[in-house]
Amino acid sequence: MLIGELSRRTSVHAHQLRYYEAQGLLEPERGANGYREYGNDAVVTVTQIRRLLEAGLSTEEIAFLLPCASGAGPDLLPCDDVLEMLRSRQRGLDDHIDTLLRSRRTLQEFIEATERQVSPYVRSGACDA
Repeated sequence: MLIGELSRRTSVHAHQLRYYEAQGLLEPERGANGYREYGNDAVVTVTQIRRLLEAGLSTEEIAFLLPCASGAGPDLLPCDDVLEMLRSRQRGLDDHIDTLLRSRRTLQEFIEATERQVSPYVRSGACDA
């Protein structure tokens, strides 16, 4: 199938499919006319890529995982390297969430402190500071 058909079947734009190819995630054949030609397995591969991107993984991490993936889920082979990479990524997300929560608490403190000091004049929107 050509890139347009793969795009229709996966709901992924053609430019995104070309990006996946540039990242080494998709490997189409080239026809005599130079057009990309994808096998039916490309639909599953694109679905796997999309699901792994939804998990917050980078294309480099996905390139590492794809050889271990099967099915659209995808199911991943339970090898130590795969599990460690996934756990490491999850720890990174947890750290990022903690940082965001601290930032949110600090912003809330600023909001509350500012609201306590707001005069009726400022509440009217007449403050040009």
